[in-house]
Amino acid sequence: MRGSRQYQEAPTGGRATRLLPAELREVARVSLKLGCLAFGGPAAHIALLREEVVVRRRWLSEQEFLDLLGVTNLIPGPNSTEMVLHCGYRRAGWPGFLLSGTFFIVPAATLVLLLAWMYSRWGALPEATWLLSGLQPVLLAVIGQAIWSLSRIAVRQVSHFVLSLATFVLYLAGVHELLLLAGAALISLMLEAVRRRTFPLFGLAPFGTLPFVASPETAVPISLTHLFFTFLKIGSVLYGSGYVLFAFLRRDFVERLGWLSDHQLLDAMAVGQITPGPVFTTATFVGYLVAGLPGALLATVAIFLPAFVFVAAIRPLAPQLRRSPWLSSLLDGLNVAAVALMAGVLWQLARIAVGDLLTAVLALSAWLALVRFRVNPVWLLIVGGSIGFLRHSLFG
Repeated sequence: MRGSRQYQEAPTGGRATRLLPAELREVARVSLKLGCLAFGGPAAHIALLREEVVVRRRWLSEQEFLDLLGVTNLIPGPNSTEMVLHCGYRRAGWPGFLLSGTFFIVPAATLVLLLAWMYSRWGALPEATWLLSGLQPVLLAVIGQAIWSLSRIAVRQVSHFVLSLATFVLYLAGVHELLLLAGAALISLMLEAVRRRTFPLFGLAPFGTLPFVASPETAVPISLTHLFFTFLKIGSVLYGSGYVLFAFLRRDFVERLGWLSDHQLLDAMAVGQITPGPVFTTATFVGYLVAGLPGALLATVAIFLPAFVFVAAIRPLAPQLRRSPWLSSLLDGLNVAAVALMAGVLWQLARIAVGDLLTAVLALSAWLALVRFRVNPVWLLIVGGSIGFLRHSLFG
């Protein structure tokens, strides 16, 4: 902290004091560090962010950080990116808001873009395929570990379990994931209303304009406009962990549009896991596979743009939203549905990635290592890729 010359936001949300370049440089350093080094998914990113802004630099207190995290869980989008945006604003106002998000996203997106180019050129070669055959079972274990951890928080009551099971079954039956998320949130709200013997009509408003898209019978011709708005939709409505993204990607790009295969989606997910920064940069990889460099740039902008808008909009309302029991009940329903969607996509992808005894053992061993010993998933992915490469090199 730099005494009276530092930027501080008034506790009551008043105007910021004079902004100094030193604060912007500090925001840039922290965001760039996280964008280049933050492996392990949203939970790990938030833990690293807390270490930087609460413990080391004291930009805000532990309670303020927790309040921001609670508010972030109430809006769609990538939670770790939104937390970086919140902290950037708290340290350096609107310039810090824009700089923090840019420096957190761009390094990861650039690396993913490079890997997408390499994949497009060499992904079909036997050596690359061998590597990915070992990565995919480990990736399933990473998703399974995330489901395990999140379900222990999200599914706290019998009603939550029933709601998650129903969501899982309906997702496998082909019901649109947005309808499932909205339905779970409204059911949770109604259960809260029964408990309180009242019902807030305003709770229905956010779901009145959700876009529900019918599934076409044939592949849709590739269009940059369609690509942009598909990712914009995903970024605007996706709640929960970044891993829920994969359920949306599979339903849109594999089933509805027919622009990707399941194997390509698994490979995109693997790249999202072995690179630092937000998991949402998987969109960069998918965009490149679908439409080259223009597709990668449009997909990246589209999926992250709603996060900037939502954080900017909710910032003044944060204290009220954090204390609302109705919004808390909506969040419970969204979290339960998000976990169920993750379980649904895990089931579908496991049927493709686990094809023999070795891949089954690899997936189970990786899951146990994650749950029991908390091994960094990056190391497991490296081991899995090495096993896949060696297996095919030695045994064909």
